[in-house]
Amino acid sequence: MSTVFYFLMQFSILAYALVGGVFLAFSDFIMRSLAQTGGHGGVEAMQVINREVFRWVFMTLFLGMAAVSVAVAAYGGFGLTGPAGALIMTAGLVYLIGCFGVTVFFNVPMNEALAGMETTSGTAREYWLQTYVPRWTFWNSVRTVACVVSAALLLLGLLWMTQSPSATA
Repeated sequence: MSTVFYFLMQFSILAYALVGGVFLAFSDFIMRSLAQTGGHGGVEAMQVINREVFRWVFMTLFLGMAAVSVAVAAYGGFGLTGPAGALIMTAGLVYLIGCFGVTVFFNVPMNEALAGMETTSGTAREYWLQTYVPRWTFWNSVRTVACVVSAALLLLGLLWMTQSPSATA
């Protein structure tokens, strides 16, 4: 394995963990706290969060790791052999499907629906409490687990490679 790819994999472990940590905070206490505002405050706060997330480090890391995960999966699947290759390939695929895919197909559509609602309307409050908070949090928890699993699989793959030099192609 090239030095560049080795350091990219180490960076990826940290990045998966960082992204997963942000998701964990939302699933663990942020969404629960916002739900306790009675609806209107939570709707408004989440609308602001969903606008601001595009402007900062998190989005760069989140989207960048989707691209890096393609390279990680390809390298694990085509550049390595044995268990190390399978672990590394799976790490990339888990992030792509369980984090990025879930975001695109589940969380973002709910964010877009919430964004179009008037914060003080009864419809927004009902959607927030009955649909958005439970479903968004569930899918966010899936993203959290996917990030943790990706980091763990990648770490195990790299450890396997250091213990078994024959893992490289």
